[in-house]
Amino acid sequence: MRNAIAPLAAQFAADVSRDLRLTPKQLQSKYLYDPLGSSLFEAICRLPWYRITRAESALLRRHANAIVSELRGGTIVELGCGNGEKLIVLAEAIQARGGFARVHLIDISSQALEQTERRLNRFEHFSVLGHQSTYEEGLRAAALDRTDDTPVLVLFLGSNIGNFDPPAADAFLRRIRSALRPGDVLLLGADLVKPESELILAYDDPLGVTAAFNRNLLVRVNEELGGTFDLSAFVHRAVWSAAEQRVEMHLVSTRRQRARVEAADLVVDFEEGEHIWTESSYKYEPSQIIEMASNAGFEAAKQWIDREVRFALTMLNAE
Repeated sequence: MRNAIAPLAAQFAADVSRDLRLTPKQLQSKYLYDPLGSSLFEAICRLPWYRITRAESALLRRHANAIVSELRGGTIVELGCGNGEKLIVLAEAIQARGGFARVHLIDISSQALEQTERRLNRFEHFSVLGHQSTYEEGLRAAALDRTDDTPVLVLFLGSNIGNFDPPAADAFLRRIRSALRPGDVLLLGADLVKPESELILAYDDPLGVTAAFNRNLLVRVNEELGGTFDLSAFVHRAVWSAAEQRVEMHLVSTRRQRARVEAADLVVDFEEGEHIWTESSYKYEPSQIIEMASNAGFEAAKQWIDREVRFALTMLNAE
C-alpha cells in the first residue's frame, strides 16, 4: 500500500532558485535520488572502495536478535529505505521469533520504495505502508498511524545522519525524539573518521560511478526544470575537510559559462573553477554519536563498531 506524497516540482524549482544564488552555489543532496540516482547509488554501495554498506549490513546480521529482542509485535519506521536489504535482515530475525510488524517505509525515491515493498512481500504477518516523502513528513504520518502501546523501532541507517551539518543533525534527532514515546528505539548507523585516502576513494571512485551519480543532479535539473546545464562542462570533485570532519562533493565548472533554469526563472553564471556544493558527509568519533543523541533526548543502549572499516551502529532508547 502506498501513501504517495511526491515532492512537488515547484518546491524543487524554488530550492534550485534559492540555492544557486548562494555563495558558494549549492544544490540539496536529497535531489540526488531520482530513479536513476537511486540506481547509481546502489551501484556505489557495491564498489570495493565504498565499504559503509557492507560493514553496516554485517553489524546488522551479527546483532539482529539483540536489536529486535523487544519487538515481537510493533512498528518499524525506516527513514531512507534504499533497496531494503538491511531491513530484510531485521525482518528475518523478527519472523524467526514468531513476531510481526507494521512497517513504514519513508523515501523520496519511488524506486527505493517499490524495491523494498517487493522484498517485504514474502514475510507473513508484516503490513507495509510506503511514504514517498521527506523524512519529516513521513515520520509525522507514521506517528499518527500509531494505535497502541507496542514499541516503535526507527531505523536511520547508511550514515544518512552525516548529510546534515551539526546543528541540522541535532534538530533532526530532536524531531525524531518528539515523535517517539519512552521505550521506543532509534537505530542509528554512522560512518567514523578514517584516513583521508580511504575517504577520497570512497567518494571519488576510479570507475567514475560517484561522478555519474553527482552529475545526474544536473540531468535532473535539465529534464524536470528546463535547465540548460552542459554536463561535459562540469567535473566531479570530492574533498575531505579534517577541521569539519566531512567529505564534500562538488560539481566544478571547467570553463566560464551560463546556464538557465526555466522553471526556476533563473539565469546563473559560472567562472572557470567555480563549483556547486552538492553534498556533505560528516564523519564521527563513537563518543560524538552518543553525545549528539543524548543532547536530543536519547540514551545509548548498545554501540557496535566495525573497527576495520570504522563504522558504528548505535541503538538508542527514547528517554
